[in-house]
Amino acid sequence: NSGAESRPAAHRRFPNNENNKEKPMSDSRSVVISGTGLYTPPQAISNEDLVDSFNRFVQAHNLDQGGEGTAPAELLEPSSVEFIAKASGIRQRYVVDREGILDPNRLCPKIPERPNEQLSVQAEIAVQAATGALEQAGLCASQIDAVIVACSNLQRAYPAVAIEVQAALGSGGFAYDMNVACSSATFGVQAARDAVRSGTAQRVLVISPEITSGHLNFRDRDSHFIFGDAATAVVVESAGTCTAEAPFEVLDGRLFTEFSNNIRNNFGFLNRADESGIGAADKLFVQNGRKVFKEVVPAVAALIQAQLDDLQVPVTAIKRMWLHQANLNMNQLIARKLLGREASAEEAPVILDEFANTSSAGSIIAFHRHRADFASGDLGIICSFGAGYSIGSLLVRRQ
Repeated sequence: NSGAESRPAAHRRFPNNENNKEKPMSDSRSVVISGTGLYTPPQAISNEDLVDSFNRFVQAHNLDQGGEGTAPAELLEPSSVEFIAKASGIRQRYVVDREGILDPNRLCPKIPERPNEQLSVQAEIAVQAATGALEQAGLCASQIDAVIVACSNLQRAYPAVAIEVQAALGSGGFAYDMNVACSSATFGVQAARDAVRSGTAQRVLVISPEITSGHLNFRDRDSHFIFGDAATAVVVESAGTCTAEAPFEVLDGRLFTEFSNNIRNNFGFLNRADESGIGAADKLFVQNGRKVFKEVVPAVAALIQAQLDDLQVPVTAIKRMWLHQANLNMNQLIARKLLGREASAEEAPVILDEFANTSSAGSIIAFHRHRADFASGDLGIICSFGAGYSIGSLLVRRQ
């Protein structure tokens, strides 16, 4: 592990955007979020369903270990609905395939490979999310000149999924993939904002198609309930071209990374070079949850506070925090550190009870679902955090 993992949050040096201190927060280069879209898979799995399947697997495993002539092995502990609710606040999740996940002999989604001539699964759900975002922004795909697919797990190495989505939509310009784990969407929006401000692009689609069930170990009691599948899309464009009814100006973006092994997935193209590791647990999602909680929570609160201090915005001026939806306890503690009290459901809305952790899509789902009540001038924070460690925080204002 990196020595940075034990560094106190107070000693971390967060980025200080000098250009934002020298200029008004809104200027001629203003960039807005003009539309968001959400694709939700049609299949859902409740905690009850997941626990029943997992416990049947555990029962069969433990019986096999007790057979005559078998080597002694550690028996697995069953899961429970109460354990999941207390540990995470999750009550269900949407998935692209329910049958394979709930088969105790499989515990993995069934997603058949498609021929190269057919649209990939990840591109397909990305297009559906993008269609909703474009409709909300009042745009057609041909008006988009950049596509960023920003998510934690890409279906393949190349060609870029973003370029496939670009072709499927009929957009012009350029496209690329990026991965900053659960912070991918906020990093993607900041990259889009930078592209618009620099003139590299005029309108950018940032899409986060998260098929997280593909990298989740459904045989691990401590994490088998964490993730769900979803796709989000965000249209980022110049305020001067925006015709949407209720855009949100991106006033400031802060990005931060610090290396840690406490959340990791070692799956990659080098795996075949060492046969001993093929199929090992670390080729799926693994984490040291206690350390992640202890180290990430204060870091997120400190970064947001530093951002607001730099911009001379009091936390009392923030109407809502759309936080990464990984764990209810984490979000409640982050909000409490910033506000000095418990946050209301309106101040820090929760969607993970329905969606579970959708990685980078989570904070965008919260923003998509919970912003209609904003009046002109209202401020909010979109913040994500996760493996890396990585943190992305966007200060937005309803125009």
